Amino acid sequence: MNILEQIISVTFAYSVIRVTIPILLPALGALVTNKAGVPNIGLEGIMLTSAFFGVLGSAYTESAILGVIIAVLVGIIMAMFLAFFTLKLKTDVILGGIAINLFASNLTVFLLYIVTGDKGTSASLPSKVVSNIKIPLVNDIPVVGKIISNQNILVYIALLFTIVLYILLKKTKLGLHIRATGENQDAAASVGIKVNKIRFISFIISGVLCGLAGAFLSMGYVSWFSRDMTAGRGWIALAAEAMGMGTISGTILASLLFGTASVISNTFQLFGLPTEIVSIIPNILTVITLLIYSINKSRKKGKI
Repeated sequence: MNILEQIISVTFAYSVIRVTIPILLPALGALVTNKAGVPNIGLEGIMLTSAFFGVLGSAYTESAILGVIIAVLVGIIMAMFLAFFTLKLKTDVILGGIAINLFASNLTVFLLYIVTGDKGTSASLPSKVVSNIKIPLVNDIPVVGKIISNQNILVYIALLFTIVLYILLKKTKLGLHIRATGENQDAAASVGIKVNKIRFISFIISGVLCGLAGAFLSMGYVSWFSRDMTAGRGWIALAAEAMGMGTISGTILASLLFGTASVISNTFQLFGLPTEIVSIIPNILTVITLLIYSINKSRKKGKI
């Protein structure tokens, strides 16, 4: 099978969905906080910490479900930690996010060594794995069934959260308050909206989404935790959210684009291309995307 045949295969499409999820979830998390007027730069660190504690929790509780719940709770705690420093202590939001990312990278390595005695992976931990499920009826549909069915449970949960988030932002009072806070915080405050409270809530929602992404990485995408296993997905998620122009549909499409690029790079590697070249394809796409986005945004403002 040549490269083209591999790219248009059912297996390729199946892999794109699987690879897109840990990009889509944090991208939606970035979207929520941006809607509230505060960018969340700490996506990478929140995901990484959640991935570690999800594995640790599942190993000690002997339950994949509890592992996922622990990962989400840790995601919320990390997001609130960042929110506290940026909203209450007025720390620069960019520096705060970068600090969270660096802190998470070093913290997980330290804790991994304390728990397992190893600095690389958690292979010695008897962690649990979230299973795949076949969807009745859908599984029997030619082609489509093989792509959509038999995905990891967390894939379907992620898709459900995407729908819930759309309804929340578009159809609920909380969504209206989030959007109003982001568009004009002074006007929002003048009509009784508690700006900081709404932003804290947006960070909590972002933490839930990043926590799920972290759980998927370490308990669905693979079955172990490894050092810095997020591998830049948090930054790619930020690019996807920016490319999505602040819309859920745009963020989904942008995430699919990055997911597709990642699967294509893996496919090239199977055909003998050097790993060093293949591994930077998604990152190159991220830089190009952000450059195009910045140029278009500047043009709309009349700066170019």
